[in-house]
Amino acid sequence: MVKEPVVYPYFRGSSWSEAWTSSVFRTKAIAAVLVFTAIMLLLPYFFAIIEAREGVVLNDWLLQKVPAYDCSVTIFIFLWSTGVLAIVRSVQQPAIFIRMIYLLIAITLVRVLTISLFPLDPPPGIIHLRDPLTSLTYGGPQLFITKDLFFSGHTSNLLMIYLCFQKKRDKQFALIATIMVGSLVLVQHVHYSVDVLIAVVFTYCLVKFSKRIAFLNI
Repeated sequence: MVKEPVVYPYFRGSSWSEAWTSSVFRTKAIAAVLVFTAIMLLLPYFFAIIEAREGVVLNDWLLQKVPAYDCSVTIFIFLWSTGVLAIVRSVQQPAIFIRMIYLLIAITLVRVLTISLFPLDPPPGIIHLRDPLTSLTYGGPQLFITKDLFFSGHTSNLLMIYLCFQKKRDKQFALIATIMVGSLVLVQHVHYSVDVLIAVVFTYCLVKFSKRIAFLNI
């Protein structure tokens, strides 16, 4: 019996037809999709638990100087236009898909851990962020979760996309979206400034660490 060679055809420039010939890629891709789906199904229960608990209100001098303003529409446009572009690039290049989905799993699990360890109440003056797509992870568009704070998922996901993109224009667009959304969630007072800062630090570290893992190397 001839042992199948371990190859990684899903590196930069490989097509899905090339990548799918590898049992290694197929296994990792299917496993990632299953794990990600399971996490998405469990998140509403997690958010219900953290929303019901008592937390701490931080003394954020920056938010105290920034009047709260509803930026939901602008945040939605930047977030999901970048998300759609990420989906398009993932369809075009399996290397981007496999890296992004594993990083999404990692970021989500780290956020679950940090949110659990650091119970916070929302900043004073918070304006509910209206996002019919993101709210599906909360349990429905009629629900508003305000205590998923430390750290900012909007900022971390956009920064992750920026760091995973390969084309210059894609990266420029994603960087602008990251900066805008990271700033606007503060303007809307849905996050503390430390939530955004730590999102940048954690996400950068996770993305850099992923380059050391063979199945995420591109």
